[in-house]
Amino acid sequence: MIKIYKLGEDVLREKAEPVAEVTDEIRNLIDDMFEAMIAREGVGLAGPQVGKKLRIFIALADDKMRRVFINPQIISTSQELSDYEEGCLSIPGVYETIRRPMRVTVQALNEKGKPFTLEADGLLARIIQHEVDHLDGILFIDRGDKAFAEKIKLQFKRREEKLAKKKAERERKQQRIAAKEKRT
Repeated sequence: MIKIYKLGEDVLREKAEPVAEVTDEIRNLIDDMFEAMIAREGVGLAGPQVGKKLRIFIALADDKMRRVFINPQIISTSQELSDYEEGCLSIPGVYETIRRPMRVTVQALNEKGKPFTLEADGLLARIIQHEVDHLDGILFIDRGDKAFAEKIKLQFKRREEKLAKKKAERERKQQRIAAKEKRT
């Protein structure tokens, strides 16, 4: 299954590039993204989250319709805002209430390369805004409380350091075993 990149990995903070052409390779990526997102019980997933600096994301809102957005552009948002507790597959186990516009209008290409315009509200509007943020290197924690965001970044940095230390120790252990076996 395709890897989902986590907070602290550079690709999540980089601006994604437009998809030049909708090819079979892009459609295969879309299939892999849906598989990974559904397996992890997500509702949206963007290219950077799977290590691809491409302006592409998928969504599966409460109507269970699979939606693909290639080179999306939000062309309008409502003035009315709503608060909602958001989470992210790239920041597992972290949730924060984020205020966003209630409705959006987005233009994009579908998986066949055909342009479309969609007016969305509710959960789908929120997913679209969250995923477009990913394409611009913005995470949902950037839109909330600054102290909370710093705390979460520090937690993930420590977690990554601990994992790196464990990995290095495993590698040293394997090298010692290999060296021992070589001597015998």
